[in-house]
Amino acid sequence: MTFRIRLARPGDAAQVLDVYAPYVRDTTVSFELAVPSVDDYAQRIAHGLASTTYLVVEAGGAGVHSDDRRIVGFATYGAFGHRAAYQWSAETSIYLSDDCTGHGVGAELLSCLEDIMRAGGIVTSEACICSENTGSIAFHRRHGYRVVGEHRSCASKFGRWLSIQWLEKPLAAYRDDPEPPTPCAEGVQQLIIDRANERLAGRDGARDA
Repeated sequence: MTFRIRLARPGDAAQVLDVYAPYVRDTTVSFELAVPSVDDYAQRIAHGLASTTYLVVEAGGAGVHSDDRRIVGFATYGAFGHRAAYQWSAETSIYLSDDCTGHGVGAELLSCLEDIMRAGGIVTSEACICSENTGSIAFHRRHGYRVVGEHRSCASKFGRWLSIQWLEKPLAAYRDDPEPPTPCAEGVQQLIIDRANERLAGRDGARDA
């Protein structure tokens, strides 16, 4: 199986929801209580593409035509806070289907997202993770994030009170007078995505060797 990262399209909403919906219905990974509709999710993708970025990962056999590939993961980022002074920090979201874990896809997807954030002027990447989601916390720590705080029993789902941990990672130098962030141009995003896909192809080749 081969994997490829690309920019999402609003028309991907149904497939993206196939990945996301189980996290909403069955887990505390997502704190949403109801699965959004396809139309609502298409609007989320469109907003992400217009304001930050929205990436998807496709999987398929070697030589599979792009129209026959299926989406197995996605990643995006958004505002960390709503006051102007927060604009250099952003909160990430990354989700993968169960059948594509263990291939290094998550690491490349996160790295690709961080490179796009960095190119757009984001200085700190923030991740908000349910405290019982130890796998995601460990994943982020392996990739340079550190736990900076915990909010105890701040949410309720499935009849249980849940805590969250905040993790963060510096993406660039902390300057005294930083330039305001601007969305990374699509052409620059594509160059970053191309480099990530070259690394993914190298992983595939190593597994096939």
